[in-house]
Amino acid sequence: MARSKRKRFADLDDVTPQDSVFARELENFYADSETKLNEGEIIKGKIVGRTEKEIMVDIGFKSEGILQIDEFDDPDEIAVGNEIDVLLETTENDEGMVILSKRKADRTLGWEKIMNNYKEGDSIEGRITRKVKGGMMVDIGIDAFLPASQVSLRGAQNIDQHLGQTYHFRIVKINKPRKNIVLSRRELLMQEREDNRSRLMQEIAIGQIRAGVVKNIADFGVFIDLGGVDGLLHITDMSWGRVIHPSEMVAIGDKIEVKILDIDRENMKISLGLKQKTESPWVGIDQKYPVGTRVKGKVVNIVPYGAFVELEKGVEGLIHISEFSWTRRINHPSETLAIGDMVEAVVLSQDQHNQKIALGIKQLEADPWQGISARYPIGTKLKGRVRNLTDYGAFVELEDGVDGLIHVSDMSWTKKVNNPSEIVKKGQKIDIIVLSVDETNHKISLGYKQMTDDPWPQIAEKYAIGTEVEGAVTKVTSFGIFVEIEKELEGLVHISEMNLEPTLKPEDGYKVGDKVNGRIIKVDNDQRKIGLTMKQN
Repeated sequence: MARSKRKRFADLDDVTPQDSVFARELENFYADSETKLNEGEIIKGKIVGRTEKEIMVDIGFKSEGILQIDEFDDPDEIAVGNEIDVLLETTENDEGMVILSKRKADRTLGWEKIMNNYKEGDSIEGRITRKVKGGMMVDIGIDAFLPASQVSLRGAQNIDQHLGQTYHFRIVKINKPRKNIVLSRRELLMQEREDNRSRLMQEIAIGQIRAGVVKNIADFGVFIDLGGVDGLLHITDMSWGRVIHPSEMVAIGDKIEVKILDIDRENMKISLGLKQKTESPWVGIDQKYPVGTRVKGKVVNIVPYGAFVELEKGVEGLIHISEFSWTRRINHPSETLAIGDMVEAVVLSQDQHNQKIALGIKQLEADPWQGISARYPIGTKLKGRVRNLTDYGAFVELEDGVDGLIHVSDMSWTKKVNNPSEIVKKGQKIDIIVLSVDETNHKISLGYKQMTDDPWPQIAEKYAIGTEVEGAVTKVTSFGIFVEIEKELEGLVHISEMNLEPTLKPEDGYKVGDKVNGRIIKVDNDQRKIGLTMKQN
């Protein structure tokens, strides 16, 4: 509790005259001191004692001042004998005590110091002390407000991590009447980043190796902070090998060294490379993988047209679907291979400039087409099994891995064949004759109709011009109708040779199956065509 310094001299009747004189002088001294201290004044004091909740401070007044212990932010400041600045709030409260405030004194002195030394736009150091609504409070000698949006470059994200941290801030607003100060750390960071960016753009050059920090990861690449400027490390420049996603190689926050590949100073864009720090594995590829060499590798990708095989890190070869088998027709590479399979293949070609290697699997076995001309000379008659039908013909298997094609035009001497299924069936064994052999391109042309003599010389004699015929309509088209004269022999009645009204079409007068009469007006032995008319002479 506060002690009165007058107490020792309160009973003046018990002292000698000399003591009375001294006591009166002391009374006058303390009376003079009391008149010199004004409430609201900042004064120096010395800590002379403490209790659990209060600090006693000697301010040279009639009584020691009382200061609440929670006025101290730093407990180390509370030591007997320490001098401190305090504000005199009241010289005597209801209990006769002198009340002081260290916090108000600090704020007043701090405000004066800032007003004397700083202005709006200046930089000042401070410590973030606590979080408040809308932002944070910063101790710069007094409490200043830091809006959440101004804490960092990323605005109000994760501001709790900055509690207790000491930074430099920019004074953006001073409200003197209210004694309020608003700060921004973001403005200083932006200025610092701009300065670093300008300096970096002056220093940087193509070919340099620079250190950076992974800032962001996208599907197409990685953004690297080079110290004020972001550069793009594209996924294709991360490794000589196959990279499915950039996150396979780096994580946000990683420190890496990259090579400067290109600089666009006007648009502040920098292209970076990681794989370029080492020599391309494609250098000297023609010596490492000569044509004809047998190689082993792992299937790393499968596409409709083939499979990519990794021969070494950064070097892949393509097995085209046509190079899978001599004998089997492969519709999709996945029928034979799967990602991760180890395969053996033969190098067919390599292109170092375009970084391409062509591989083949079927070349590991003998080519059944070698010597095919000798085995199947033109004119050879043989049997074969119809293996497959297409719109344009039928493929006939001559031996394992060797097919020949019967084109629709070689299926019948007399009938117009629209689809091979009209003549042969899949799986059927038939007699054929070899018409031509292309060993280089693995092609054999076969004939079916050629197994019988050409009937057209006899047809020309049998159906001389002017011969009357009867037959059934087999096909109706926009230009006329086809009539079957005899089995597999048709003639065409052109629309101009039909008895139709000018406004009618062939389909208006005829349908398939109708019996009609006509007269031969043309027999083309070379084109295998017969022309008919339905008109009278």
